[in-house]
Amino acid sequence: MTKITKEDISQEVFDLYDDYAHNKIDRRAFVEKLSLFAVGTLTLPSLLSFMSPNYVDTLLVSPNDPRLKTGFITYDSPKGGGAIKGLLSQPVASKKKLPGIIVVHENRGLNPYIEDVGRRAALDGFITLAPDALSPLGGYPGNDDAGRELQKKRTRDEMLEDFIAAYNYLKNHKDCNGQIGVVGFCFGGWIANMMAVKIPTLQAAVPYYGGQPTAAEAELIKTPIMAQYARLDTRVNEGWPAYEAILQKNKVPHTAHFYEGVNHGFHNNTTPRYDEKAATLSWERTIAFFKQELKKK
Repeated sequence: MTKITKEDISQEVFDLYDDYAHNKIDRRAFVEKLSLFAVGTLTLPSLLSFMSPNYVDTLLVSPNDPRLKTGFITYDSPKGGGAIKGLLSQPVASKKKLPGIIVVHENRGLNPYIEDVGRRAALDGFITLAPDALSPLGGYPGNDDAGRELQKKRTRDEMLEDFIAAYNYLKNHKDCNGQIGVVGFCFGGWIANMMAVKIPTLQAAVPYYGGQPTAAEAELIKTPIMAQYARLDTRVNEGWPAYEAILQKNKVPHTAHFYEGVNHGFHNNTTPRYDEKAATLSWERTIAFFKQELKKK
């Protein structure tokens, strides 16, 4: 199979994958359109393999990392899906109560990438909870295609309740100091924004390329926001100016970072949309923001 690099791929292919990943086209249409780019040494099988997530070689923090206490818990979401499973992670060396971070997955359930993000944040001195909104349907099914199909069977407002319940669970955890932030990616970015709308006591929200609240919803926000955007992601970016205007009017602390030349999903190191420079810088900013905002009040 031909070895492909990101530089071999046209922006049209990344845009096509974005349409597929966000349910604008089904897999059959994705494959048919992708085949148009299979020219010469770029075969369709090699393109499909390259564009698909690689969860085997990309973990940054081992599930068995001795620096962490990590494992799955189940909490109650009475307004959402009922019993919700989530990965709870915290550093073993800490002797004091820690600030908490809810880590919200994309539109495909709690896959290995998001579990890894939860562990990464825990290593930076937080207790983290990464819920699986697919729990009522059996949980993340082991691959993203099936995960997307399952997640379409739930409403996003009901799933939002599951993450609000996660906030309540973590806030009352014996090892948490009650100061909670949220970071979410894509669908999870919208959830992060909406948790800021719905939870007045939320201390910080970091939506990565997340859809913005409506104007009426944004008016309710008091939570400091750090928005992370990919410059090439015009679909999501176009909603920022109106959102920012409301945050400015209401004097809500906020920052938006736009990373040049990168695509939606640039933080996800399991796909070719990943950009190491932007991902690293954005994560450094995210952790610094949480350390600033999640101080014990």
